[in-house]
Amino acid sequence: MQRALLALGAVVLALAPSLDASSTAWRRAAPVPTPRTEVAAAAANGEAVVVGGFLADGSTTGRAEAYSPRTNRWRRLADLPAPVNHAAGGAWRGRMLVAGGYSGDGVPSSAAWALVRGRWHALPPMPEPRGAAAGAVARDTFYVVGGVTHTPLGRELAAKAFALDLTTGRWRTIAGPTPREHLAATAWRGRVYALGGRLAGYDTNLAHAELFNPATGRWARLAPLPEARGGTGAAAIAGRIVSVGGEAPSGTIRRVYAYDPTRRRWRRLADLPTPRHGLGVVSLGGRVRVLAGGPNPGLTVSGANESLDLP
Repeated sequence: MQRALLALGAVVLALAPSLDASSTAWRRAAPVPTPRTEVAAAAANGEAVVVGGFLADGSTTGRAEAYSPRTNRWRRLADLPAPVNHAAGGAWRGRMLVAGGYSGDGVPSSAAWALVRGRWHALPPMPEPRGAAAGAVARDTFYVVGGVTHTPLGRELAAKAFALDLTTGRWRTIAGPTPREHLAATAWRGRVYALGGRLAGYDTNLAHAELFNPATGRWARLAPLPEARGGTGAAAIAGRIVSVGGEAPSGTIRRVYAYDPTRRRWRRLADLPTPRHGLGVVSLGGRVRVLAGGPNPGLTVSGANESLDLP
């Protein structure tokens, strides 16, 4: 019996994602000046930029703020012309990009914006509105994947994704990942990763992990996340795809995982000190930086600014 238990334990350890908390370290930094949740975020010009989101009173903001890890200070940027929450964010050549999201009335938007020399400029709108989608920039293309759209029949999960050629300003419609909302996206070596998400409420979370190859125009399934999560974020750093945050019926999600595209496996990193959802996750200065978000499921806000140093 004892040998059987030992053998079973060995199998469980082999199947579980490896934990590497000892070689990683979280640090706290100057908090986001405007606590909020359901934000768009990206790293641009050596700063982490946070745009839009819900405030504590439930209103939607267009406020934009930028954090410099060099000075550990925030600065106010021009407000987004149209307040938005649940928008998709990205960055290209030092420009912050924002697309879609919900306005204060809860209707998804097709608007897109770029912050250029301190001013927001309207980009061509997406072919359809998208709320609770995820954004990522791969080479010269801004991808908006997943999310919710509105049709004559009402709210629907989006089956198609959009790609904006940032050199020509033209959108095209591409195949989407498994339809879902509140997912995360990031890019590494010209390919786009779509992680987690949910079908509706946070009791419908998914563990999907998918990869888009622009050369083939197709999505491929990867090893699923060790834990289902929606309202989540992701960033690519040092050849790994890091999944952070989310909400579930049991509360906000503390566990952090990294995917190695070469080994095709996940491993667990140090837990997020302030678990939250609707957060911004960016790669900046050799660290994964996690910004704002709700510390409890539903409408809660924080200004938490925490960063993870990977080995």
